[in-house]
Amino acid sequence: MTGRSLRLRLGLLGALSVFGALALSVIGLAYLFDRHVARVALADLEARSYSVAAMIERTGPETAGFRRAPVDPLYERPFSGHYWQLELGEEKRRSRSLWDFELPRVGPSLPSGSARVLDLEGPRGEALLAYESWLAIGAGAGATEVRIVVATDRAALRAARDGFIRDLLPFSLALSGFLVLIIWAQVTVGIRPLTAVSDRVSALRSGRIARMGGALPAEVLPLAREIDTLLTDREEELTRARNRAADLAHGLKTPLQALMGDAAQLRDQGEAALAESVEAVALSMQGLVDRELRRARIQSDRGVQRAHLRPIVEAVVNVLRRTPAGAGLSWQVDVPATLWLRMDRDDLAEALGAVAENAARHAETRVVIRAVAQGAEARITLSDDGPGAPDVAMESLLMRGFRLDERGGGQGLGLAIVADIVAAVGGSVSFANDGPGLTVCLVLPAGAGEQS
Repeated sequence: MTGRSLRLRLGLLGALSVFGALALSVIGLAYLFDRHVARVALADLEARSYSVAAMIERTGPETAGFRRAPVDPLYERPFSGHYWQLELGEEKRRSRSLWDFELPRVGPSLPSGSARVLDLEGPRGEALLAYESWLAIGAGAGATEVRIVVATDRAALRAARDGFIRDLLPFSLALSGFLVLIIWAQVTVGIRPLTAVSDRVSALRSGRIARMGGALPAEVLPLAREIDTLLTDREEELTRARNRAADLAHGLKTPLQALMGDAAQLRDQGEAALAESVEAVALSMQGLVDRELRRARIQSDRGVQRAHLRPIVEAVVNVLRRTPAGAGLSWQVDVPATLWLRMDRDDLAEALGAVAENAARHAETRVVIRAVAQGAEARITLSDDGPGAPDVAMESLLMRGFRLDERGGGQGLGLAIVADIVAAVGGSVSFANDGPGLTVCLVLPAGAGEQS
């Protein structure tokens, strides 16, 4: 089981949650127990303060004195941690346990019948929990003030709390282990249906099923649907790749025509420059063959491709100018130099080449190529001044094998290839008669600048 295991992650998260929750509960219970012990101790101190108050004896209508202090072992042993102090006016008595130490006053005197809880320092510097009550003997200005303080060492309270925690910890640890086992079992049972996904994927790889299907837990159904969508897209892409392999012969037509034109001029004029041109076109043809055969087998990552539009348009125009159909035409190019497209360079060149070749075949005197950026898209139009296309044939121009001009030697694949390329990048193709001539509009995704 590795660090990427879903079961391990969920189990560790559950264990941490259990230990964290129980740790907080132990802290909370210790705090509540400490408060409870303090309340019990204060109740005991209050009861003992009444016993100390019983030491006061009235000696007259406005006077009082001390009785003999009761014998209590808690207060007889020096520094026992249990103390009392009684103040009657200026006279003071205190427990033997205080020895010669006097509990200090904290704050102002209180009215008769009042009491408060204090934190005092004991004879050995220990922290004391003290209950202080106030009485008055007599009335008016001549009344005698009585202050009674009963205190206990807080160490005893802390010892009680610590003992409670020691008793609580083993039980908490045992409960933690039990809960961790329960969570581990829950996680194991909960993720068991995910094995069905693994089984379906294995079946897909072996060809036993064509799709993931919907007989899966609701939580993994979105994943299964995404996988099925991906499979559909891949199958469509494979179909397009196979079609492109079949269209390879058609893709060679334009460079072959250029090659034939250059060869004819080479024979007629005997110029070496034309021989170099023939060689360049031949290399282009070979690159096209290699690329198309390679693309029939693998799918490139279109998401990171960038194509600089203007150089590609100029290259296509330069090739077509050397063909018989394009040599006598006026080629007008209005393409921004900064416009980039988010697609493969070779795909763009092939799509533009097929549309431009079609325009050259039907144009009378000129072909105009324009491009403009529109937000995240680029709009490219190629217009000729030929006869155009009948309105009834507009929807058939992208069909494979459809030929509007039966006089030529075309196979009706050029615009169908363009449609495949454009659809692969999420673009669109449209046609319109521009009086005269046909205008083809390509809408393609625009990209950022040149990528390294």
